[in-house]
Amino acid sequence: MKRNSKVFGMLAAGILSAALLADPALAADPEIRVGSYKGNTLEAGEWSCLIIGPVGPEYTAESSNPEAITLERVLTYWVAVARAEGTAEITVANKAGTTGSLTLTVKAAETPSNPSEALSANMDIRLEMVRLINEVRRENGLAELPMDESLMNAAQDVSGQGVTEHRPYDHMALIRYGWHHGGLYNLTVFTAYGCPDIAKQAIDYWIESPGHYETMLLAEASHVGTGVTFQNGRVYCYMVVGDPTSHNPYE
Repeated sequence: MKRNSKVFGMLAAGILSAALLADPALAADPEIRVGSYKGNTLEAGEWSCLIIGPVGPEYTAESSNPEAITLERVLTYWVAVARAEGTAEITVANKAGTTGSLTLTVKAAETPSNPSEALSANMDIRLEMVRLINEVRRENGLAELPMDESLMNAAQDVSGQGVTEHRPYDHMALIRYGWHHGGLYNLTVFTAYGCPDIAKQAIDYWIESPGHYETMLLAEASHVGTGVTFQNGRVYCYMVVGDPTSHNPYE
């Protein structure tokens, strides 16, 4: 799975570039400027890095409505996590007491027009992925994982989001579909055209990636779920192993 440090490292580079290109006159402005990497409207389950200027000082950040938006510190950055529908004012302050603010709105995540049909889509590929995952586990002396309906539905929902990064939404989906424990996700996205075996290609990618390979071999896992969605010539493949010994942080 992708590590937060890598994701936010990429964001840091983009944020720093934007700061370097800013108008020099703004750099002298004592007021604190607060922006959101993904804009002022988020879907439930999304996160967005706060863009705070001037660059450099140590800042604190507070949400007026933690039920809608909570704030997490990742490396040197503040990250807004959209929890549920609502509005929150984010207040940022420096050590001198100067403040700046930003209003963020959380809307409900979009759902398919026919959820039942969407959750059962591409089942042939998904079942083949389960078979191949269990083949990898057997080769490593581990027990096969039975499918779980909650995990299958959650993985398919997440694949349908069409994103290339792990988000809090992934873990919230587990709870939404009835899995109230922890779980680990794998994802891969690639061009579907000319690929004769989508399931095998996804598993091969995960085998070649140490972190994804470890997820398939999680000894504590008890069940597995898979999801596959085709969008604009690309295929989004997800798998999740449910771990009844771990806690879902969004429970």
